[in-house]
Amino acid sequence: MFGKKKQVSTIDKDQLELIENAQKRIKQKKRLYIHFVVFLIGAVFLILANTVLGIGKDFTIAGINWFVYAILIWLFLFVYHFINVFITNKFMGKDWEKQQLDKLVSQQQKRIDKLKEGFLKEEKKIAQSQAYNEAKTELSDEKKNSNELTIIVAAGEDNAIGKDNDLIWHLSDDLKRFKKLTSGHHIIMGRKTFESFPKPLPNRTHIVITRQSNYKVPEGVIVVNNLEDALDAARKDKQPFIIGGGEIYKQSINLADKLELTRVHASFDGADTFFPNVDTNIWKEVSRTTHEADEDHNYAFSFITYVRK
Repeated sequence: MFGKKKQVSTIDKDQLELIENAQKRIKQKKRLYIHFVVFLIGAVFLILANTVLGIGKDFTIAGINWFVYAILIWLFLFVYHFINVFITNKFMGKDWEKQQLDKLVSQQQKRIDKLKEGFLKEEKKIAQSQAYNEAKTELSDEKKNSNELTIIVAAGEDNAIGKDNDLIWHLSDDLKRFKKLTSGHHIIMGRKTFESFPKPLPNRTHIVITRQSNYKVPEGVIVVNNLEDALDAARKDKQPFIIGGGEIYKQSINLADKLELTRVHASFDGADTFFPNVDTNIWKEVSRTTHEADEDHNYAFSFITYVRK
């Protein structure tokens, strides 16, 4: 009623190959043994045919009966058969062929892996080169689009810049230079500096930094609460200027790219506002023009330009 379940073979491919090779070796050895038996019988027959039956009794080669040569030739063939089965086949049979094939495949795989590694390195170099060029281009574009924050200031030998929210000196050439450099640009200043002007300076965009809320200014003047917002308001200007006062100079000197300094060659007692020291390890002097004191200028002074190293 119920048939037996057919057993499913669990012999894998490798086991099947081993069985087939074993069967082939058995057949090879069996043929060799049969050959040996036939050789023995044949040799006895050849001897009897010559000595007993007299076949070719008188035929000799170099004084040796012909059957001896026949047996030797047959023995040579048997030895060749023996060597082929037990020596040649063992070292150069299927296993040897498989080993050689595996060896060649391994060598080819190593070559392929080496080529792949070379391609990957080359691709990596190309990718790095492309990334570098893109980064360089972005940096160049960013540099083109960035502005050059410049501090402009007049300071004495003791770094004095003012007293009671006013200048300590009057140098007409310095005022002319200030106007020439800052015209057409944004000028950033503190509230007290802005209030020291009778009115906003023409042809300039004023940005006033103050903590006062609802600080009233003329139309066109920008009011912000901190230096960061002031710089953001001037981001479209290629060269915004910081023009004071003392606290704004302190906050901005580490951010500035350039200093336009008028160095007044004198010291001033009683000054209450000072410019930070110019650190020559950070700033490089690129130009200097000196003016001696004259009827229009009570003090000698120098126009000095620094750029950040």
